[in-house]
Amino acid sequence: MAATAARSATAVHTAAVPRRAPRPAAPAAAAAVPRRQQRRALRVSATAAPPATASPFAAVQNEEQLFRLLKAGASKGTVPPSIIAAFDELYGNYKAAVLQGASPGASPDFVAKVMASVCERVLLELSPATSYTFPSYHASIKEPYNYFLFGQRYIRGLIDFKNSVLGHADTFKQINKQLVAGENVILIANHQSEADPAAFALLLEKCFPKLAEEVIYVAGDRVVTDALCKPFSMGRNLFCVHSKKHIDDVPELKAEKQAMNRRTLKAMQTALNEGGKLLWIAPSGGRDRTIDPVTDDFMPDPFDPSAVELMRALSAKAKPAAHIYPFAMFSYGIMPPPRVVEKEIGEKRVIGFSPVGIAACPELDVDAILAGVPAEDKEARQAALAEAAFKAVQAEYDTMRAAIRDPAQRGEGKAYTQPWLAFPPVTLE
Repeated sequence: MAATAARSATAVHTAAVPRRAPRPAAPAAAAAVPRRQQRRALRVSATAAPPATASPFAAVQNEEQLFRLLKAGASKGTVPPSIIAAFDELYGNYKAAVLQGASPGASPDFVAKVMASVCERVLLELSPATSYTFPSYHASIKEPYNYFLFGQRYIRGLIDFKNSVLGHADTFKQINKQLVAGENVILIANHQSEADPAAFALLLEKCFPKLAEEVIYVAGDRVVTDALCKPFSMGRNLFCVHSKKHIDDVPELKAEKQAMNRRTLKAMQTALNEGGKLLWIAPSGGRDRTIDPVTDDFMPDPFDPSAVELMRALSAKAKPAAHIYPFAMFSYGIMPPPRVVEKEIGEKRVIGFSPVGIAACPELDVDAILAGVPAEDKEARQAALAEAAFKAVQAEYDTMRAAIRDPAQRGEGKAYTQPWLAFPPVTLE
């Protein structure tokens, strides 16, 4: 779902500029978004956050109450049949995953309350009167309704914290120090799941809460049009772009999408000039689809050189110093993507209870990587930088994957740690 993210991960396509990256977590399959609704989303630069007014869904305490409301909404025509069908499947998958995890507080009543909040927020996005339109830069909405906590609550019950890992905590400390000094940090990441933004924040919330909440994701167009994704996206900081993969999906909207991308690049440059910004981008152009033929794991997809170069160029042009870190994420077990890219909005979503991992690789030494590559050969220089970042992520992903599955591979408590285990577990409620 909109983590993030989070799709939260694709390449920017404009008339003159290269590209972009994840997508935050969202639930089940949704009906395809009509073209007129897509046009409306492009026409408006931003709208006010939907109100926090209580609906009948806010009072739900159990499954019986929730399904009674849905049935009544269907009979009155206030809940579309497509949402009912999607919700039925999602509810069963989410309930099975949460109860399998048996985290403190996991129960059918918890599931019912969480899913009631999802229904409430999604129905707001299906109404033209309350639907939110994303601007080029979107700041996390926490008032009057806290969409950040909404997304965290949904994903928390799906993470196996006992087997999850944080890779290289010292590097996160270094990143935090650089941000406090007013410098910029760019995370060049692989992107595995719609849950990536929430997984990132949940693994950092105890020791690095500012990183967890202040990171800005470079996010794709589907994050801002899929009604089931939008509430999750609204809880994250986003630079919104239209990806190269989907720029031509609706030909009559291409020029408007390109114009929005140019506005987003301008907003990104302004933010980097201010300094102290943490950006997360997945330059593969979407969620990982490469499959390990031996383990059947999803593996990092190659990085688009122009997307990596775009981030290098923007950060180099900014006044404050910038640091680029390859960044590995292991999270597909929570919400594996379809094995092929789908054009229609409203994909079928699979949900599971699974460990996750995030790891920051050593900072890229851009000058050293490009040394020896002719300055006039721009294509070769872009390829060299993207390849260096991708190889670092590939290697880190393999090591982290082993550390998640075998505690003996965690490196004497230094390379891969579990800082959240030092705190009382958070009860699902």
